Amino acid sequence: MSKYREIKFKTWNIDSAFKELQGHTDLVCGSWNGHMLYSDIDDLSSAYVKITGKTKVEFDEHSRKIQADYVERERKHNEAIPELTKEWIEKGNAILDEKYHELWAKCVPIRLSDLYQGMELGNCLDIVKELNSNCALNAAKKIINNQGHSGMSHSLVCSMVKSFCDRGEEFANYVSKTQ
Repeated sequence: MSKYREIKFKTWNIDSAFKELQGHTDLVCGSWNGHMLYSDIDDLSSAYVKITGKTKVEFDEHSRKIQADYVERERKHNEAIPELTKEWIEKGNAILDEKYHELWAKCVPIRLSDLYQGMELGNCLDIVKELNSNCALNAAKKIINNQGHSGMSHSLVCSMVKSFCDRGEEFANYVSKTQ
């Protein structure tokens, strides 16, 4: 029998889990992402090394750098939205039937400003281009399946294809029935 009583952590944060571990008067251990932490052996830095491969200081610096890089990418993307809007409107106008141009021009800046930063614009146009060339529905479905979507982005692209292609409704129905 182990001299440690195993606990289940009630938090999703390494610092809080370590405090929880240290808050017991008896010897306890707990598993964090498959790494066993012990109340009498581990200090905060060694817990971080076990779990992340970095000390707490290294982990915090790495996290700070990731956040700063993200903020910089967001800033650059937001600055580029006016030029990207022009580019995507031109790309859409080259592929979409003229009756969809006005709606596309309204959609583009909205999509560029959302979570996916316009990724779905190209995905939609790739499918519409093929559908407008009378490809088989299973070929268009193969395109969307190879685009690497989450459930949310998949639904968004299907919705956009419905809005910007005469065969869009047919495509969306086919995709939903053959999932």
